[in-house]
Amino acid sequence: MASLINPPLSSSGQPERSDLSLFSQIREDWIAHGRDWTKPGFRAVAIHRFGVWRMGIASRWLRMPFSLVYTMLFRRVRNHYGIELPYTVKLGRRVVVEHQGNIVVHGNCQIGDDSIIRQGTTLGIRYMDRLTEAPKLGKRVNVGAGAKLFGAIVIGDDTNIGANAVVLCDVPDGMTAVGIPAKVLVPKSGI
Repeated sequence: MASLINPPLSSSGQPERSDLSLFSQIREDWIAHGRDWTKPGFRAVAIHRFGVWRMGIASRWLRMPFSLVYTMLFRRVRNHYGIELPYTVKLGRRVVVEHQGNIVVHGNCQIGDDSIIRQGTTLGIRYMDRLTEAPKLGKRVNVGAGAKLFGAIVIGDDTNIGANAVVLCDVPDGMTAVGIPAKVLVPKSGI
């Protein structure tokens, strides 16, 4: 069966390297979610990983039953828990979906390693004529409850996005963005 499975292709058409198997990734996610397989966030991430894995099966006919299972599981998580995390999202390692409810992630988003997404979060497009422009989150990004991030923005590593913030512009590494529209807080010097 290993000969039937090819690695997924990147946007440049080259195979992406995956250092971890499906089960290793799911195990890491399980640990990141507090070793609780009943958490809706863990289930959503695990189904996302399965969706990415099944796209690596070279034969369309062998992939078909896995696609059917993925579609049923994806819709179950979306409709039951309110977490929409399609397989096309580039999801880093150990990403935590903290709570269920009203989480929508655009299919072209990128979320870096060790990031946290909370309830009510939307990562999506800003303009209807630019359907592929979605946010890119760096590593260790902490997204507060109810935050909305729109458009082709880049959120730097070690960044905090405040609860209910509406982010429409880039946020540099290590900064905090709060408000509607979100403004980057500049740390005070000399303290």
